[in-house]
Amino acid sequence: MGKKIDDYYVTKALQLYLEGLSYREIERIIGVSHVTVSNWVKSFNIKKTSHANYHPTYKIFNHLELVEYIKKKELLSGAGMIITELGDKFMLIKWERFKD
Repeated sequence: MGKKIDDYYVTKALQLYLEGLSYREIERIIGVSHVTVSNWVKSFNIKKTSHANYHPTYKIFNHLELVEYIKKKELLSGAGMIITELGDKFMLIKWERFKD
């Protein structure tokens, strides 16, 4: 039997999947095999919704980098975003709407 992974990372992986990140992107971010992430998605029967009008991007910051980023108002306008803790770093996910 494989090693037990903290539920925190399972939850983060599933959140990232729902936000539109690929299995391999999730693997690079949280350090868990893309096959494991795929198995979690299947075991929890997670269905990804269509993000045809939105394009998610993400950035990984340490605390000081995040503070500097947020100080720049122009970077906060024109898109939805969420900041989530990721180990000792922070991930900012931003959704920019495609223009018709």
